[in-house]
Amino acid sequence: MAMSTSSVSETESRTILANKLNKCFYQAEQLDKFMVLQAEVDRLLQQLQNLKTQRQVTTHKEE
Repeated sequence: MAMSTSSVSETESRTILANKLNKCFYQAEQLDKFMVLQAEVDRLLQQLQNLKTQRQVTTHKEE
């Protein structure tokens, strides 16, 4: 049983669309992961800045 040309191109179109949707989903998932990591980096940098400030205060009190 042979497929008609229209069935083949419809199947190809669906495959292309599915690939594009998968790529968009993958990119969105990666963006979500990146944003979580960026928030973690920001939080750690803030902690580091707080520690630096605490050390400076402690050092000035000891002098």
